[in-house]
Formats: sequence, C-alpha cells, structure tokens
Amino acid sequence: MKEKINIKQVILEGIPNTLPSIKKYDYSINHAPIRKDILSKNEKKLALKNALRYFPEKMHKTLANEFLEELKKYGRIYMYRFRPDYKIQSRRINDFPHISKQAAAIQLMLSNNLDNAIAQHPHELITYGGNGSVFQNWAQYLLCMQLLATMTNEQTLVLYSGHSMGLFPSNKYAPRVVVTNGMMIPNYSKADDWEKFNALGVTQYGQMTAGSFMYIGPQGIVHGTTITVLNAARKIDKNAKDLSGKIFVTSGLGGMSGAQPKAAVISKGVCIIAEINEKATQKRHEQGWVDMIFNDLDKLINRAIIAKEKKEAISLAYNGHIVDLWEKLVERKVKIDIGSDQTSLHNPWAGGYYPQGMSLDEANDLMVKNPDEFKKKIQETLIRHVSAINSMCDNGMYFFDYGNAFLLESKRAGADVLDNDGNFKYQSYVQDIMGPMCFDYGFGPFRWICSSNDEKDLDITDNIAREVLEKLMSNSPDEIKLQMSDNINWIKTAKANNLIVGSQARILYADSEGRIEIALAFNKAIANETISAPIILGRDHHDVSGTDSPYRETSNIYDGSQFTADMAIQNVIGDSFRGATWVSIHNGGGVGWGEVINGGFGMVIDGSKESEDKIKNMLFWDVNNGVARRNWARNKEAKFTIQRAMKMNSNLKVFIPNETNDSLLDSLDI
Repeated sequence: MKEKINIKQVILEGIPNTLPSIKKYDYSINHAPIRKDILSKNEKKLALKNALRYFPEKMHKTLANEFLEELKKYGRIYMYRFRPDYKIQSRRINDFPHISKQAAAIQLMLSNNLDNAIAQHPHELITYGGNGSVFQNWAQYLLCMQLLATMTNEQTLVLYSGHSMGLFPSNKYAPRVVVTNGMMIPNYSKADDWEKFNALGVTQYGQMTAGSFMYIGPQGIVHGTTITVLNAARKIDKNAKDLSGKIFVTSGLGGMSGAQPKAAVISKGVCIIAEINEKATQKRHEQGWVDMIFNDLDKLINRAIIAKEKKEAISLAYNGHIVDLWEKLVERKVKIDIGSDQTSLHNPWAGGYYPQGMSLDEANDLMVKNPDEFKKKIQETLIRHVSAINSMCDNGMYFFDYGNAFLLESKRAGADVLDNDGNFKYQSYVQDIMGPMCFDYGFGPFRWICSSNDEKDLDITDNIAREVLEKLMSNSPDEIKLQMSDNINWIKTAKANNLIVGSQARILYADSEGRIEIALAFNKAIANETISAPIILGRDHHDVSGTDSPYRETSNIYDGSQFTADMAIQNVIGDSFRGATWVSIHNGGGVGWGEVINGGFGMVIDGSKESEDKIKNMLFWDVNNGVARRNWARNKEAKFTIQRAMKMNSNLKVFIPNETNDSLLDSLDI
C-alpha cells in the first residue's frame, strides 16, 4: 500500500511554517535512557534559546514550554513534535527529491540509519551504541534533508554535529557534504563535558557510521565479529576451520547491533548471550538473529551443553544480566571456549551498561536521580564481572576484549584485570587477532549499498565481488590467502544468511587491491547497465586507516603513537580531495567520547570515467595511509604490505623504518 503522504513535497518543505500536531509518545519503540540533569538554570535557558533559533518567533511561546518539558523529562531537547509522519527508510535513490544524484544518495543513507528496524533509539535519532546520533533533534533532520534535496554539484553542505551550517559554493570535484561530530577542545572532552554540551544542543557523539550516514544495519558488525571469532577459534585450536563444537559467551543485543549470536551461528558455533533489555532481545529474535530466548539460566546452560555435544550451530539469549550468567557458569563449572563482551561500555554512565541486581527500569531511574550511586553500582558490577571471567579463564577459556571499553572501564572500577606489569591480562581483539591478521595486511570492512534498493542489483554485486576475489586469490601471496578465503566464503553465503536489515547493502574485508578491483568492476557494470543505478561505497571505522583508537583499532601500535590522532585527520583530509562524495571526522566512535578520533567517507560511483579515477585514487590512499603508519610503527606485516603496495604503484614512496637491536639498548646505562 502506497503512503498517502507526498514524501518529496514534505522533504522540500523542510522545517514547516505552521506547527505540526504533537506526536504521541510511542512506548512500543525502544527509547534512549533519560540523560542526567546536568545544566544550571542559566544553561537551561541557553539550551532553549539554542533550540528555538530553528523556528520563527511566532512559535516560540508554544515551543519554549514544550522543549523545557522535554529537557526536564529526558535531559535533552529532541523536538518530538517535528518527527515526520512518513516512514523513514532507505528507499530508492529516485524516491528522494534532488538536483544532485550524489546528494540523493546521502539522503538514502541517513534515512537508512534512522529506520525503526535499524536504529537503536529511532525517535531520539540514535542509530547505535547508546548515544551514536545521526542528528541531535528533528529540526536538524528536516533542515538537512531539505538542503540535500535542493543542493547542486557546485555546492558543499557543511554539518556541525548534526546542524546544517549551510550550503557553500565549491565545485563538482569537492565533497558534497563535510561532517564533523563532537570535535571538542581537548580539555573539554570528558564524559560530563559531552553530557553538558550535548544537552545545550551544540555537539553530539556521532559514532562515525551513525553520524556520517554509513551504517548498514547489524550486517557490518556481524561480519567483523564473524572474522574475529573464526580467528579466535584458530588461536585455541590450530586445526579449527570454524567454531563447530565450541561455546562463545558474550553480552549486549542492543547498542552494538546484536551481531554476536548471528556471527557465531554463521561460524557454526554455539553462542550464549545476555541482554538486560527485553525489547532488544525480542527485536533480534524477530529478525532471526537469536534462535531461542531463556529466562531460566539452568535451562539455557543445559541446552547449550547439548548443542556443543551435537556440534549444533545455535544462538541462545538470556533475558537478564551478564554477571548472573557468568557466575552461574562458574558455579556449574561449564567449559566455555571463548568469551567476550559487546555492551556499550564506552557509554557506561548513560545506559551503555547496567548494574547487576536491578531491573532495567530501576536502573534507568537511579541513573537520573542518583548518578553517583549508579556509577558506584556499575563499578561494583564490573568487579564481579571480571572476577567471573578470571575464574572461567583459569579453567581454560580464551577471552578477548571487543574494544568497547570493557577492559578500560573495568580497570577504572578497580577490577582484577591487570597483570604484574600493570598491563591488561587480556588482549584486545585487535592486538591479538584483527591487527596482525587483517589491518596490518590492509584488510578491513569495505562496504557497498545499491542505490536502486533492488535485491537483484545486490545479487549481481555479490557475484562480481566473489569473482574478483577468486581471481585475485589465485595470485595472492601466502600471507593473505587465509583472509581471502574467509571473505570468499563469506560472500558466497551472504545471501543465504539473510543479513539484510534496511538497505540492500553488503560488506566484506578486502585490502586496497581488492577494494579497488571490486569497485572498478561495479563501475563497469553500472556503465553497461548490468547494475541499474549508482553504487555507494564506504567502510566502517573498524578499519586499517580511518581511526586512531589506542584501546581498539590502533591497539597493536607499540611505538607510542597509538595515543596520537594524526592518521585519522590525514585520512579524512586526503579522502576529501581524492574523490570522496562525503567525508566525516568524529571525536569518538566504538570506544567512546574523548577516547578516539574517527575519519570516514562515502563515495557514489555512477559508471563514469570520473568515478573510475576516483576509485583508483581515493581507495588506494584510504587504505595505504594506515598501512604506512603501521609500517612506521615497525609492524612486520605492515612493512610487507606497504612494500608490496609500492611495487603496485610507482608513485607511492614510503619510508621503511630501520630496526634496532635490543641487545644494544640493553647494554646502555639508561
């Protein structure tokens, strides 16, 4: 049934001249937790002034009271009244009003981010991670969509933390949109600073793929988790081809997309996962990402043991707290093979993690009314969480930190998570798995979206990508054959695994050669009309080059530069003049505000010679910038990769570090 609303007309209207009707609060939707009351009286006045500047003065009296009520009740001004009446989803590129096809592609992507089936808290414009926002409020959404609909290829839209600063003259070779999110002065980039300035309406935590419109639903995290658990299985069993006959225990089905159970099943293992928010668990069950839900831990564990014995691939969710699950496993002395955690601990005090022994409603209430007590209970819970994991590891479990700040916040809580040298007992998955096995070789999450929103186009791209990788693998060095094989197997089974939520999109890990060759093949297929519409290229922040994150993406950098952010800044600037359609830079992503700098991009290819040139130029840079930095950090795999890249492209000249004999340094009187 067609919608009665003329979507193009509504988008072109932007912020309406007359007040729309008040929206009824929808309790069936998963809403963001109430944020703490952090503003002074004068700051609340300022927050209202900041919100009201989007609207003509005739609306101010009505809206001032309404926005104040939102601020008092939710800790933020979301402007619920202005949420559109039409369904927000990716649609086909031509369904969006536009002058610039590139701008229409961006409308498609940001709409996909806010689809109810994808977004964690859609009515608060949060895509994932508890606070990963596309926009701060609905006025920003309306304004941005309007400007994208009216802009030309001679203009660039400038976005400051969700606010459309305006359309500025540029040229057709420039990015259509430049996004910044949360770029605070360093001394004002702590947790409470974020709460304060976000409440004022002047900044947001964009989470990179959320705030730069490159999220493709849970599929992206499913793929990364699949590659991670496959390699984790190989670390504990060299002969393991997959996760068959092994149990993987983790937590979090909401903030980080609920990828773990799906990834474990794809890897042919048993996944046990805990989630305190029953709405999130139910959502993943309805999507088919969780097979069974349990309220009784003993029944769940019994079912898992049977599945392990039968080498059954199955995912089992527990409606409850992860600490209760871990402690029950310790009590029953169950042999667990692999453990991790994927709750949003980058956001520990505002709904990313919850205290044990409280219901979700009780915890959310405490979070607002007594944040100090809430923090205390979180830290007490983390101490118990780590204690149980330590017991399981003493019994032979392999544990890795997924990089969502579990180890970091556990350390801050005083948990027993450090060794005798003051280092973490457990490696991050990047240190132990993804860094040396993937990132140093240039492999990372290349993704594409079919702007036609046509499943047939996606099927064609799957076949093209598989053919390209198979051809490349025949001449690949031994060092990368395993990565190539894993991703060929992934793309072969992607359709059967029902990974699509929202847009017709796909992801796989590829190096610069793989990304370029796949993209060129797509571009050729668009030119000859085998593919019916432009393709949108992008990647995750969880990659080789775009992210400086000492506890995640760059945690296997050991020359001290893991605490610098030159790479991410260089990456986004370099992408912008090498052909990206839009670029973004973010304070935070994956592990939290103030903990990381993320650079991202999107690129629309349309079958033209211009697209071909952009593919060759930009994708080569986007990967090899990070490989060069990893090489300079003396990572041997990256040294191999950058030397290989220089042979492929004579214009690339990278300095190779000289090695120092440790015995020389040991002989010095330091």
